[in-house]
Amino acid sequence: MTTIQPAKITKVLPDSIAEEIGFEVGDMIVSINGTKPRDLIDYQFLCAEEILELEVLDTTGKTHYVEIEKDYDDDLGVEFATALFDSLIQCNNRCPFCFIDQQPPGKRTSLYLKDDDYRLSFLYGSYLTLTNLTAKEWQRIEQMRLSPLYVSVHSTEPEVRIKLLKNHRAGEILSQIRWFQERRLQIHAQVVVCPGINDGEHLEKTLKDLTSFYTGELPTVASVAVVPVGLTRFRPQEDELIPVTREKAREVICQVKLLAAEFRQKYASSVVWLADEWFLIAGEELPTEAEYEEYPQIDNGVGSIRLFIKQFTQTAKILLPPKITHRRRLTWVVGNAVETAFKPLVEQLNTVEGLEVNMQALCSDYWGQSISVTGLLTGHDLLLNLKGQDLGEGILLPSVMLKHGELVFLDDMTVEEVSQQLNVSIFPVSGVEELIKTCIRREIGNG
Repeated sequence: MTTIQPAKITKVLPDSIAEEIGFEVGDMIVSINGTKPRDLIDYQFLCAEEILELEVLDTTGKTHYVEIEKDYDDDLGVEFATALFDSLIQCNNRCPFCFIDQQPPGKRTSLYLKDDDYRLSFLYGSYLTLTNLTAKEWQRIEQMRLSPLYVSVHSTEPEVRIKLLKNHRAGEILSQIRWFQERRLQIHAQVVVCPGINDGEHLEKTLKDLTSFYTGELPTVASVAVVPVGLTRFRPQEDELIPVTREKAREVICQVKLLAAEFRQKYASSVVWLADEWFLIAGEELPTEAEYEEYPQIDNGVGSIRLFIKQFTQTAKILLPPKITHRRRLTWVVGNAVETAFKPLVEQLNTVEGLEVNMQALCSDYWGQSISVTGLLTGHDLLLNLKGQDLGEGILLPSVMLKHGELVFLDDMTVEEVSQQLNVSIFPVSGVEELIKTCIRREIGNG
């Protein structure tokens, strides 16, 4: 049986109910109204009540019973070390394209955890396959209306999906989607295209099957992202996978665009979108902003570049001054996949008198990729490409390269280590506003 650990508080928000009561970092919530929450979903559900009785374990190990009276749905104002207070539901598939298996050994343990947890899918939009859910978990999804979930479909043909996931339960996907349909619950789907396995006529059948669930006021399949398989030099040699070539990318773009036009006629929505990477690999222009509709698959790299450019342009109009008093020269590091798309942004930054931003668009030697997205660049890649170069006052480092909440790259190098070896300050930047503000800030400080 899974052990439920107390929920450890890592942050108490200012002016919150928790601060007023006297909660401290390190305190642990054991139960709420007699129930031990197994995850953040339980916690949020239980804490919605107006009267709460909490069992709390303080940092000295002493147990306290705290009664709280509040408005319905008022948040207590605490954050936890993890969203799961029991154990992570791990993946039971053996997908040859799994990124976890395409990493070198010996790195931090968390890099090798194969998450296939419906709770993280609901909370954070991570993708799951539905192959490892027990009857109890299906029941909980239904009872708590955990929707939308994000599902890795890859193929709706049983034999093809079983081949891809190497799991006999993988063939049940269409009946599982019907289960969501019967309960008016939604999913967002993704299809990772592996050339020679689920492309061509298989891809067409999968997309037509999935869009057939885009019906009614609440479509069961709300959107579909088509993503190219990503391969690294660490992958097992017997994996049967073929990298996506420029020709294959152009073929898939053409195929999916034709299908999306057909779906727009039928459903008044494209329903299906191509990840930005297809266009970068193919060397083709990104779709226009309007084609992404409401950006339903933005976290899956569908429209993220176009949205970043839009946000940059809007924010630059407000924040960029005509000139800065203290001259400043900075290096902006990005993946070479976005080099062409981001050149106009660098030009816009450099219209500011006194500011010079040089873009370094890198590929990842670490992963063995000739075309790399920014989020996969590592400390190794920065050292290999930037050592001995004049990088100005510092490096603008997109935080997508780093472990969430920590200054650590995917190869376990720290920002501090890279900063010392390059002998330059490094400024992690998250989003457009922070990027621009870091460029024009009067005193940047030391890295």
